[in-house]
Amino acid sequence: MIQATARVTVTVPQPVAVVPAEPSDQELFQRNVKDIYFNYDRYDVRPADAVTLKADADFLASHPNYRVIISGHCDERGSEDYNMALGSNRADGVRDQLVNLGVTRDRIKTISYGKEKPFCTEANEQCWQQNRCAHFSLDQ
Repeated sequence: MIQATARVTVTVPQPVAVVPAEPSDQELFQRNVKDIYFNYDRYDVRPADAVTLKADADFLASHPNYRVIISGHCDERGSEDYNMALGSNRADGVRDQLVNLGVTRDRIKTISYGKEKPFCTEANEQCWQQNRCAHFSLDQ
């Protein structure tokens, strides 16, 4: 008796290379540019935040097409007028340091929100610290 053997050809599909999607400009900006925080009633950049500001400047220098808005924020204490001026000093001071670190001034806008747009609304020091900042956003 003769046995017949059948040959079956199986085609295994090649795996498709998955190319990760490039992050959007907004995502890349948010991952790399960090806010600067301030002590109570101050607008000078703290030494620990100077390192963050330098990293922000380096990132912006490597992405010359990005334009930024720096908004100055304050905690809820103090008058509205006082906090508007303090927020302006914070935003302008950070802008000036970025310029000193090589980012061209024409790429940076500043605005003060004072205490009008808090990031945290609880009345405690931890919350107030979150509101005392120069916040970066991409100007699109």
